[in-house]
Amino acid sequence: MQQDGVLVINAGSSSIKFSLYLSEEGIKPILTCKGQVEGIDVSPHFLVKAPTGQVLHERRWLDSPDISHEDLFKHLIDWVEDHLGEVRLRAAGHRVVHGGAVYSAPMLITDALLDELEELVPLAPLHQPHNLAPIRALRQVHPDLIQVACFDTAFHRSNPWQAQTFALPRRLTMEGVKRYGFHGLSYEYIARTLKAYAPATARAKVVAAHLGNGTSMCAIDSGKSVASSLGFTALDGLPMGTRSGALDPGVVLYLMQQKGMSAAEIEDLLYRKSGLLGVSGVSSDMRVLLDSLEPRAAEAVELFVYRIARELGSLAAALGGLDALVFTGGIGENAARIRTRVCALSQWLGLKIDEEANEQNAPLISALDSRVSIWVIPTDEEMMIAKHTREVLRALRSRGEHI
Repeated sequence: MQQDGVLVINAGSSSIKFSLYLSEEGIKPILTCKGQVEGIDVSPHFLVKAPTGQVLHERRWLDSPDISHEDLFKHLIDWVEDHLGEVRLRAAGHRVVHGGAVYSAPMLITDALLDELEELVPLAPLHQPHNLAPIRALRQVHPDLIQVACFDTAFHRSNPWQAQTFALPRRLTMEGVKRYGFHGLSYEYIARTLKAYAPATARAKVVAAHLGNGTSMCAIDSGKSVASSLGFTALDGLPMGTRSGALDPGVVLYLMQQKGMSAAEIEDLLYRKSGLLGVSGVSSDMRVLLDSLEPRAAEAVELFVYRIARELGSLAAALGGLDALVFTGGIGENAARIRTRVCALSQWLGLKIDEEANEQNAPLISALDSRVSIWVIPTDEEMMIAKHTREVLRALRSRGEHI
């Protein structure tokens, strides 16, 4: 059976996270190492670790702001191919935040697709440019490498039209001003993984809460997304680390007309200075806020929990009922106090938590007499990307293409 090396890339503004998998047909991709490049455009730091945490490789470029993405990716590819030995690196799978209204599945990256994704940059200005930069860099240093785009919006293309449509003139809707939803790779992983925990529950009405620095919730019915808290951009919905979440559009008009703020200033305010950081004035980190004695930190946490509980009710209405709640993401997986408070506010929906199981971060944390099962399932977007990339490789081989 042929074994492939699959590189998974998740790029941000100042860092590139990557994972390397061995992929063989019929078995789950095997993680061989994880790494990241931090300090891009300043002093890049390249670090790779084994799944056990052992450092496999490390390099620093001190005071090297001019080092290019191509140089960094050449170093990455050279190390990966040495690490793989006789196994060939076949493909790279990329997390791409925005796939627009069309793409509901991973896609082989072509010149035409890259041009289309570039047009979506205004819809995800904090993410899309950084997602696309590594694709171009890899094309320069390894032009024969198959590259696959895995979209954070794809999972939500199953939403009914009502869940995707704003009450705006239809010409704007036709131009693409609609709700797209994000964190789809995380929700797709949760939907698939829940089948292994509880097959019957996976076929029922589930709300998944991806709580982290980026935060959202998704209503899933029989494994398919039917509604999401995120909308046109990744700024909607719940308060996040530094993002405001849902906002009366009149606030933006007020900031422009009465405060004289420019579009760039408003963007900076809503994306980088709001959310938990803006409300607390202390930190965007939930761990810091939970341990803080500052009253505003407690208020930020209270607002966060209130909005989650309120959104849970809304998504339960979209589902027409609720059978399970799944917590995931950095906060969802680790902050037992947040889970307790959300479930306490949502008792009317039939949620009752088992505090001992909750404190232990057990997979199932609902009490025996809870009408709704409550789960803690760690997400793994990288594994989802590796699986999608393998599916594209399989499709190429089935068409008889030599790869």
